[in-house]
Amino acid sequence: MKKCWRWFGKKDPITLDMLRQIGVEGIVTALHDIPNGQVWPTDMIREVKRYIASYGLHWAVVESLPVVESIKYGGKDRDKWIENFQRNLMHLGQAGVTTVCYNFMPVIDWVRTDLHKKLDDGTQTLYFDKIRYAYFDCKILKRKDAEKDYTPEELTKVNALDGTITEEEKKELIDTIIVKTQGFINRSIVNGDEDPVEAFRKLLDLYENVDETKLRENLKYFLQAVIPVAEKYGVRMCIHPDDPPFPVFGLPRIVSDEHDIRRVLEAVESPSNAFAFCAGSLSAGIQNNVVELAKAFVKNSFFVHLRSTEVLENGDFVEASHLGGRANLIEVIRIFEKENPAVPMRVDHGKLMLHDVGKEYNPGYSFLGRMFALTQIDGMMAVVRNEIETGIY
Repeated sequence: MKKCWRWFGKKDPITLDMLRQIGVEGIVTALHDIPNGQVWPTDMIREVKRYIASYGLHWAVVESLPVVESIKYGGKDRDKWIENFQRNLMHLGQAGVTTVCYNFMPVIDWVRTDLHKKLDDGTQTLYFDKIRYAYFDCKILKRKDAEKDYTPEELTKVNALDGTITEEEKKELIDTIIVKTQGFINRSIVNGDEDPVEAFRKLLDLYENVDETKLRENLKYFLQAVIPVAEKYGVRMCIHPDDPPFPVFGLPRIVSDEHDIRRVLEAVESPSNAFAFCAGSLSAGIQNNVVELAKAFVKNSFFVHLRSTEVLENGDFVEASHLGGRANLIEVIRIFEKENPAVPMRVDHGKLMLHDVGKEYNPGYSFLGRMFALTQIDGMMAVVRNEIETGIY
């Protein structure tokens, strides 16, 4: 597997020179300054590729090429946005950047309630607290009929929390769920919005009449339009699984388990219709056996995220060590090293540790934490490669 790293462009405090020194081989990035849905100019694509190459690295994967909300909910103007997406695939393919990661999650890409959960060893990690999530949904967002999504016991805990939570904690919860974790990805809601909760409500309203069936239809409509273009220009479109892999805020999720993944791949049968195997996202779903999913989709996966989570009995989940958690990453690595060894891989969601703390890194994208994770993954890959070479298991 090719050791890659998500880099946020020249404004990223983590430089390409730093990445070259820690053994990174390929870069995962995008044109982050281009507004969602707009056409990426060919000269800008080629300049990013040239700049990366000047450090002895290569642009391995585009993550992400955003799918605008209108395409997902089936807006009247979706064909215009699909045409722009087609042009971007053409420009990328012509420039020799041929692996694209995207997602089809409505409104919100990933959900956590704490970006600085302190662990026993003093490091900090990302955390999903189901009761605090439910509190945000029922008491802050005040989504219609939100209470129906929770058990009586959970609602009792939500009401108890309502009596103790501070105004500062409420602001932090808003900032965590719909500003910090989303602003650097899709920029739908950013710092400076006067009322981010109201902005979030308006986005949710766009999906009022979109259920799971309709969202699947909209994905198929999109794929039928863009996959032929991707195929023509030698681009592989890799859909990222839902994070977390269960419904949130009443929104449908359609890439959460084995059945979902198969339906996506079968919607348009083409080598360009592929999967981004995110072990961390998949492991956050108690319904998923990550190793079995790797066996099932190793041949369809052309980009891999290696991280792991631990799901607790109360429904919370926490980003685990890359050596632990439900993902069983060494077994996942064994599968890919044997069946698809050239696939680009990046470590994901590193902990905050040592001098990472206090730095202005994007949530989950620390330097030392990810470097530490990369050494763990590199060690596991070395073990697996030795097993393959020697035939000793």
